[in-house]
Amino acid sequence: MRGREAGDRIRAAVMFGGISVLSGALAAGLVIPLVGLGEIGTRQAAETVRTLPQELEGEPLAVRSKILAADGSLIANLFEQNRQPVRLAQISPIMRRAIIAIEDSRFYEHGALDAKGTLRALLRNQSEGSVQQGGSSITQQFVKMTLVEKAKTADERRAATAETYQRKLAELRYAIAVEQQFTKDEILEKYLNLANFGDGAYGVQAAAQHYFSTTAKNLTLPQAALLAGLVKNPTGYDPTNSMSRAKDRRDVVIRRMQELNIITARQASAAIRTPVVDRKKIQPVPNGCANSRYPFYCEYVVSKLLDNPSFGQDAKAREQFIKTAGITVRTSLDPKTQAAAQASMNQHSKPTDTAVAAITIVEPGTGVVKAMAQSKPYGNGRNRTAYNYNVEKSYAGGYGGFQNGSTMKAFTIAAAIQKGYPLDYRINSPQQIDLSGTRFSTCKGTTRDPNYRPQNSTRSGNLTMMEAAKASTNTYFLQLSQRTGLCAPATIAADLGMYDAQTLQPLEQVVSFTLGSAGLVTPLMLSNAYATFAARGKYCKPVFITAVLDAGRKPMKTPGPECKQVLAPEVADGVNRVLSAVMEPGGTGARLNFGNWDLAGKTGTIQDNRAVWYAGYAPNLAAAAVIADANVPYTNLMYGHTLDGRDIADPSGSGTAGPVWQTAMRNALKGRPLARFVAPTGRVVADATAGVPTVNGMSEQEATNTLQRAGFEVTVSPDRKDSEEAEGTVAYTEPRAGEGTPQQGRVTVYLSAGN
Repeated sequence: MRGREAGDRIRAAVMFGGISVLSGALAAGLVIPLVGLGEIGTRQAAETVRTLPQELEGEPLAVRSKILAADGSLIANLFEQNRQPVRLAQISPIMRRAIIAIEDSRFYEHGALDAKGTLRALLRNQSEGSVQQGGSSITQQFVKMTLVEKAKTADERRAATAETYQRKLAELRYAIAVEQQFTKDEILEKYLNLANFGDGAYGVQAAAQHYFSTTAKNLTLPQAALLAGLVKNPTGYDPTNSMSRAKDRRDVVIRRMQELNIITARQASAAIRTPVVDRKKIQPVPNGCANSRYPFYCEYVVSKLLDNPSFGQDAKAREQFIKTAGITVRTSLDPKTQAAAQASMNQHSKPTDTAVAAITIVEPGTGVVKAMAQSKPYGNGRNRTAYNYNVEKSYAGGYGGFQNGSTMKAFTIAAAIQKGYPLDYRINSPQQIDLSGTRFSTCKGTTRDPNYRPQNSTRSGNLTMMEAAKASTNTYFLQLSQRTGLCAPATIAADLGMYDAQTLQPLEQVVSFTLGSAGLVTPLMLSNAYATFAARGKYCKPVFITAVLDAGRKPMKTPGPECKQVLAPEVADGVNRVLSAVMEPGGTGARLNFGNWDLAGKTGTIQDNRAVWYAGYAPNLAAAAVIADANVPYTNLMYGHTLDGRDIADPSGSGTAGPVWQTAMRNALKGRPLARFVAPTGRVVADATAGVPTVNGMSEQEATNTLQRAGFEVTVSPDRKDSEEAEGTVAYTEPRAGEGTPQQGRVTVYLSAGN
């Protein structure tokens, strides 16, 4: 046995001699059969060397990405590995010396292979019959870390870490290529940026920030020694796992540095007496939106990044890119405006409420989404939610909206003004009206509701558009929408970014469109649509991402601002005047007016008060707030729900949702320049209408001729109406005889059923 052991040692020495010249041999393209390897034969070793690539192809470093607010403050980090690469010049000299001292003290003196270290390891491993001691140079370690980083499967990871001579030989071949391709300083820089320093910190910069709240450039001797010692066993020597093991390992590094005369005995003694870490300075690095300051906003931003084909062919590739490419995402979130929105939430609601509250604030003319807040905080526990109540169901966290009630009347107002109806246009608007079976024109034909008798909860009478808007008179706006047709307000709403937030399809053109029964909408949609009125008809798609920079700080392709004029300025001016009246004395939003601002807005309440809204704006800021039952399809009435810890006794747009809007807007507008709406033209305001001639009792043809001679466009309804007039003659018109309608406006003729 002794003779056999002696032979083994001789064979190991011979093998080392072969490896010692391997560097030059491989570089020359030669294959040297290494005999005496217990694990692999000569032929296998030769084949391993022959098939290796000529240079190491590493994956780009996985670098953490970050999402920033408009002021540059951090919203969230996104990463698979918490890493911030730095140049070697940005790493303190003592850190460089520490890692070299403990891992490869002759790093700048040898090539890819440290002959002395390798001989020592080979002799030990040969005597033990397995790999017991490492003799790898920093370059070889860098190769191993790179191969581990590249490994995508469990088999690849096992192969990259297998303790075999075959793997060591492969590493050596790659190390030779690395030494030929890069300088020693470049290799050391790559090594320090790639290494795992424990507790989720990858690379020396992230490690310095995490453990010591400093930078790699400012590391001290004891700090550098701790980090250098972590590389061998990032988990075992992690001070957050075991302070004593971390200290022992750190002190080994310090003593090794003294042994190599890098530091003096006095420096070593002082460093050893230094506490390992100050736990108060350890900085956890939150990862992902869930751990960010603004999780709902952040998740919506990420959903938009995942929609960007510039970041990958599919969602999986894009997610990988976002978490590893080191991109910087600049967003539109304004922390001051966000604070105003959240303060309003905190003042008017509680997380324990059974009703939910949400608000979005948008800048007119740019589409920049300044803030987004809600009453339920982010999370999975009680009184928390992962749903964003402000946005559409375009991703897993999007809630998908609520019916929005009379806030839809703004689009009917815009359609009427667009068609020439003035702001003082009068319609007789009774407390209740029977519209059962009445046809309303749509973009594709007509629609009707067989049993529909809507009523007012406020003022009735012979009202102008301004008066009806102040009181939110349902029967006025239903009749107005019949006269404009549903296609016009539906088209305007779509042009202003409105669609069904659950189905992501166009809003339905139903008889009750103007009362908010066309689909589910979100505070984001409605605030941005109303912002279009404030911007005098200029619509901008909501902007969340203002720029994306790659790891080199170069701009990446991302959707930019998309703005277009969708309403004539004079039409928007007219809408602004009507909705301003809502906030004047006598209007449903009068209690919400404040300061010297020009303000406009509209209340919204859906059937049985299951959701209440207030949407409003100044010329330079728009917001929409909702209070709702969050149990789609609204199985519970708002009565009995709680808000701000109290029962909701009388839910309304102005009294329940309004205060959320008012407090947020009042604070958000502080410091902004005072701006004014442009007054509408006289043509938009004044009664430029002609009275409808009386044609009751006339034949269809005679009535048509009479109305056309008066300058009106005539439509004959196919619906016959009960009337005192003879069957087949005109029962009445809409508008009625004597009522005004725009010059060359439409008059609908209804024929009598003879009953």
